[in-house]
Parts: sequence; structure tokens; C-alpha cells
Amino acid sequence: MLLGKEIRLKRLLHEDGRLLAVAVDQATARGIFDELMPIDRKISEIVAGEPDAMTMHKGIADNCFHKHAGKTSLIFKASTFSPWQPNSDVQVATVQEAIRYGADAVSMGCIIGGEDQPEQLRNLATIAGEAHAVGLPVIAHIYPRGSLIPESEKSDWRHTAYAVRAGAELGVDIVKTKYTGDPDTFHKVVSATPGRVVVAGGDIGNNVEDYFRMVYDVIDAGGTGITFGRIVWNRPNPTAIVKAFKHIIHNNGTVQEAIELHEQLVNEPVIAE
Repeated sequence: MLLGKEIRLKRLLHEDGRLLAVAVDQATARGIFDELMPIDRKISEIVAGEPDAMTMHKGIADNCFHKHAGKTSLIFKASTFSPWQPNSDVQVATVQEAIRYGADAVSMGCIIGGEDQPEQLRNLATIAGEAHAVGLPVIAHIYPRGSLIPESEKSDWRHTAYAVRAGAELGVDIVKTKYTGDPDTFHKVVSATPGRVVVAGGDIGNNVEDYFRMVYDVIDAGGTGITFGRIVWNRPNPTAIVKAFKHIIHNNGTVQEAIELHEQLVNEPVIAE
């Protein structure tokens, strides 16, 4: 392993090898959210919770991340889909830009199971090769939701296992994918790859207790951690929920302890706009 890549991975991952990342890259992909409109304030509230890293596009980083440099790692998002092309990730930034921005990893999306899977895998392989040549870790957001997968099979853990293994085969260091719904099948997903696997928050509702349970089960099943978005920034106090997730991931806390910590912190003042 190149020394630069090892240094960046150690900055990105906690001493225990786990990752708590928060993504604020959703506006281009999914449309404008009210809670992401005050993006500068929202990033500050998230950073106050001390996540290991944040994922964002270059324009947002350029405008909002300078004051947080050194407080948390930057994951530089290099692709996106859109509300009108939800299964087609296109490259929107380069590895060299990620290096110039001081990122500790470059992030690329890839949807498998669709007509354009060959093209998306090729794009991922290309950016992985470029990143590894300069010692930059690669994180891939790989989801099995292409149109060629029958609707009845969308939740089959084997498709998720295929997705994470495809990432590992192409040289991805950390794969972000969907949670399969239970620790037994997710353990099978983790076992399918020599790489690290983190989960997206998905859309399981707005009940924070369900997310605390998910995070606990992911870690218990051998996952590396999480990269959550909406369940963090779409709440009145992002700082509180980040600290609660951190208690599970890095302190081996229980679900009940996370609930109690969140309840204790949620009514504290958040950073002023």
C-alpha cells in the first residue's frame, strides 16, 4: 500500500477501524430539501457532532468546508445521479480535483443491475485506478437497483453481496450499500468481500430508534460503519444524533444507551445560523 493511501485511511477511519460519515451530497441527486438549503449552517451542526468524515461535492466544499478543515475528513464526491435519471451515475469531478481539495477519499456512485452496468463499472474501475496511483482511497456507493433486477428480487441479499464484491474486485476500499434488513443476511454480504462495507441510511422512516438499531446490527454483523444523510441533516439537532451514532460505532454502546444519549442532547442549543 502506498504510504499516502495508508495515511489517508488512518485519518478517515477511527482507531478501531470503523467509520461514521455524514453525506450532504443529495441535492443534485434527489432534489432540493428544506433542511439542506441552509447548507453552511447544516454542515457546521454536523461537524459539531464530530463525525469521522463528511461527503460532499466540490462546490459545497469550496464554499462551506474551509472553517472545518482538520476537524473531520473530507470525502470528495465525484459522481451523481438525478431525480430524472435515478439509476444513472455520471462522473462530475476528477481524482486530481480531490487531491487539490485535500480529500482523504474520493467517492463514486455505481448502480448495478441495469442496462448501463458495464459502463458504470468501467467508470468506477477507471477512477479507482487513477486514485490508487496517487494514494487516494476510494469509496463507492453501489446499489443493486437497476431495471434488469425483477421487482420481486430487489430486496434479495445476494444482489447486495454481488454489489459489494464487484466493488472489491475493481479495487474499491470501502463500499457503501443498502442494509439488507437483518444482521444475518448482512453478515453474508460482509463475508462476500475482503473490503470494508458501510451502509446508507435508506428510507426506513423518521424513527431514530430504528436507525440506532440498524447501526448496532451493522456493526454486530461485521460492517465497518455508516454513511448517513437524511436521518442526520433532516432533524432539528444534527449534532445530537451524530453523537448518539458515534456512541454505538466507536464506544460499543447499546441501542438503549444511544436513545438515552440522544434524548439528553436533543434539546440542547444547536449552532446559530
